[in-house]
Amino acid sequence: MKQSAKRHSRLRSAFIGGAITTTAAISVFGPVWCREVKAALQDSPKAIVDQVWQLVNREYVDGSFNNQNWQTARKTLLSKNYTSREQAYTAVRQALKRLGDPYTRFMNPREYQALTSQTSGEVSGIGIRMEINPRTQLLTVVEALENSPALKAGIKEGDVILAIDGKSTKNMKIEDASKLIRGKVGTSINLRLGRLTQRAFDVKLTRATIEVPTVRYTLKTEGNRKVGYIRLREFSAHAAEQMQRAISKLNASNVDGFVLDLRGNPGGLLNASIEIARMWLDEGAIVRTEDRKGGSELTKANSTALTNRPLVVLVDGNSASASEILTGALKDNKRATVIGSKTFGKALVQSVHELADGSGVAITIAHYYTPEGTDINKKGITPDIEMDLTASQQRQLASNPRLLGTNKDPHYSRALSILSNNYFASPGQNQFSRKPSQLPRR
Repeated sequence: MKQSAKRHSRLRSAFIGGAITTTAAISVFGPVWCREVKAALQDSPKAIVDQVWQLVNREYVDGSFNNQNWQTARKTLLSKNYTSREQAYTAVRQALKRLGDPYTRFMNPREYQALTSQTSGEVSGIGIRMEINPRTQLLTVVEALENSPALKAGIKEGDVILAIDGKSTKNMKIEDASKLIRGKVGTSINLRLGRLTQRAFDVKLTRATIEVPTVRYTLKTEGNRKVGYIRLREFSAHAAEQMQRAISKLNASNVDGFVLDLRGNPGGLLNASIEIARMWLDEGAIVRTEDRKGGSELTKANSTALTNRPLVVLVDGNSASASEILTGALKDNKRATVIGSKTFGKALVQSVHELADGSGVAITIAHYYTPEGTDINKKGITPDIEMDLTASQQRQLASNPRLLGTNKDPHYSRALSILSNNYFASPGQNQFSRKPSQLPRR
């Protein structure tokens, strides 16, 4: 089925994350259901139980519900008396487990908030990445994010966080430090910092909403060629615009080719993967999705590619879902050479709904196929050049991520070899680019 330019598909905002649609669950049913349920069950945990059942009944990709009688399941669920939300949550999880689908899952309010924060690509805080330094065992700043309160306050890589609002960080876990640092936008926080060249000092910061960088890029000179190395960590709501900036800036530097690193990328928003695919593909199919009724939707490139320069894509066994949509589109259209290990193998799309009490549910609503019609579910994508790293190589890259995209990174080194020997365009070949206004927008 061809995609209409005016048609808005709920799959276009889907999470495939492993690709998600984020919608308000209550809007699915219309005003009558809303009035009746909210009036009768507003103060009852059964409201959540029935809301989840209704959503799954309406959307779940398998109309047989894994050969379960879903109507009977509803009667069983609503026949029970729940004295707490936790009891209702447990019942919902048990019901969903019978579907045999690990991606259709219930989330309590904390888990739902964590997911939506991740996919939004934004956090409320001061904008730093931290680690427990393996040598000193001290809480240490790895990076102050761009345009963040931390960067504006002069916090630097290597600064040691000695205390947070007067609380010592000695023996403090990263998770506990993060909870103390995050908070409501506009509120203040005091950090006591240690720096090698001076005495400990205090910094007062005001928390803000910060766009989390998911795209990292570097211009590399390899011999007499320029290579644009781009690493995409996840497909968040800001991933497409960050990718656009990366490609555009590297284009302006007249790179001869690109290496796109999707290793370890677990997926994210379906629409982000489509937008990013269109930045590399000027024509051709990107992905086909199919729902439980057999309804099919084919998404194509739309002549908005930013470059036609040679491209190598790096993947591994943790490249999943939205990463696999992008990889499959570039591979099947012969736009890129794919190097690495076989990908994870997740070809299912989820919608995510917020429930009445702030909890949420993710529901598998569709199956997707690569442009050539390949079903990669539980199979993954086989790279053009399979290259599994040894356990030692994996440990080395995991312990020192700065080695990624360097000559100590075997996948990157092989990518350079491919580009140099076979795929670099001749010096006289012109690349093309388009104005940002020509890109699809959310």
